[in-house]
Amino acid sequence: MAFTNINNGKEYFNSVTYTGNGSTQSITGVGFQPEFTWIKNRSNIGDHALHDIIRGVTKRLDSNTTDAEITQSNGVTSFDSDGFSLGSAGNYNASSDSIVSWNWLAGGTASSNTDGSITSSVSANTDSGFSIVSYTANGVAGATIGHGLGAVPQVIITKDRDATSNWFMYHIGTDASAPEDKYMELESADAVQDFPVWNDTAPTSSVFSIGTAAGNNTNGNDIIAYCFTEKKGFSKFGSYTGNGNADGPFVYTGFKPAFVITKRTETSGFWWEMVDTAREPANPSDQTLYANRNDAEYTASGYNKDLLANGFKMRGTNGGHNASGGSYIYMAFAEHPFVSSTGTPVTAR
Repeated sequence: MAFTNINNGKEYFNSVTYTGNGSTQSITGVGFQPEFTWIKNRSNIGDHALHDIIRGVTKRLDSNTTDAEITQSNGVTSFDSDGFSLGSAGNYNASSDSIVSWNWLAGGTASSNTDGSITSSVSANTDSGFSIVSYTANGVAGATIGHGLGAVPQVIITKDRDATSNWFMYHIGTDASAPEDKYMELESADAVQDFPVWNDTAPTSSVFSIGTAAGNNTNGNDIIAYCFTEKKGFSKFGSYTGNGNADGPFVYTGFKPAFVITKRTETSGFWWEMVDTAREPANPSDQTLYANRNDAEYTASGYNKDLLANGFKMRGTNGGHNASGGSYIYMAFAEHPFVSSTGTPVTAR
């Protein structure tokens, strides 16, 4: 049996909740200096805010909009050794509001990568299978971008920083035979779509390919990409089929999930559902946020999921994650593995 090399997922990913104070404050408890931070106000309507080390700590993108990047001087003001510091912006720090942040460790200061036909700047963590990639598009179909993972990515998310444009997602679970022919839009409730965003070319262990779609290859525009490859005991990306029953499908991940995102793919009108153990440590997990919406947190039994020691199970019957015959993709990140690198079963922490 092969065992995981990551015995504590919180060394690479951690969710943290906090209460805003309407002024300035430093958020601690992440456990590392984050290099990609995704923040959402749970109490009130407000856009998601995404920040990373390559673009610069004050540069913000919103997963729920097509907006170009802005400078948010009073949002995240620094990445710190155990978290991050904040200004007074309401999305991040409104007085008495409950807020969540999802935090990833990348690879530190970016390095130049010449593996592709376009030189990229890459901050890659090959241990956890996550990289942040920045490049300037050239508008040429078939251009390739080095991602620095040293393994084939299962998920790639791109956004044009300079223009109003879609968030494009490549996901291994969208098509059993040719996911490179398909794409999803993170800011949208749309179904999976067929267009050569990825130039109908599968990513490799060194590069991913792009077509000429506005959004990840508009000539001269700066693009950011977040790339993920599965790591045993830490991350899992795939698909499942709903059964429309409260005794819903179980998805085996090989670890206790700390954070799960799901999205229905075969039909439009359903949102990107996000649950985590920081907001709801006990099952069922029913406190849902939506990556493509600015809504406050929503709680209802129809959205119930159990986050278990070795995977997650649908308990709700909402069509957004468990319609009979519905097709879904997911992204899951670990709290801790089911089995450690020594082969010892890991008990709940």
